Amino acid sequence: MSDGITKNKVVDITYLIKDKSGTAIEQNDVPVSYLHGVQGGLIPALEEALDGQQVGDSIEVVVAPSEGFGAHDPDLTFTDNIDNVPQEYRQIGAQVQFQNENGETKTFAVSKIEGEQITLDGNHPFAGKTMTFVVKVMAIRDASEQELAEGRPSQDYALDSMNPPPVSDRH
Repeated sequence: MSDGITKNKVVDITYLIKDKSGTAIEQNDVPVSYLHGVQGGLIPALEEALDGQQVGDSIEVVVAPSEGFGAHDPDLTFTDNIDNVPQEYRQIGAQVQFQNENGETKTFAVSKIEGEQITLDGNHPFAGKTMTFVVKVMAIRDASEQELAEGRPSQDYALDSMNPPPVSDRH
């Protein structure tokens, strides 16, 4: 096993994500895993910065919208009368999935409620924002044949925040 992060290594990391003002937006102190060098594993700029790092190393990477979660797309934001929305979705952060005529689904979150109006937003919560990622490398190991075939670690894989939508979903 190599000491540093290279392609086809399973890497366990902890992370803190800060917004442009330095406010912590998300933190995960329980290690999460990704497969290094596999498309879609992490934001490319973050993965590039992790390349060659070793267990115990910490890095800080500033990621612009164009390199991370894309620009905020106003076409994915809808405002409607709150009476048209079921009661269980009438709270900030509530999520609902919609399906288009092609069978594709998209998750929208309630982002604002003002008076009788409710706003749903289908953008990633970090879309349009410059984010700073503070990442610590906790473990590195060779990926198994199964992990290489699947393109992801075999254990729980929960890097939703650090994994931007596919390029085709960015606007």
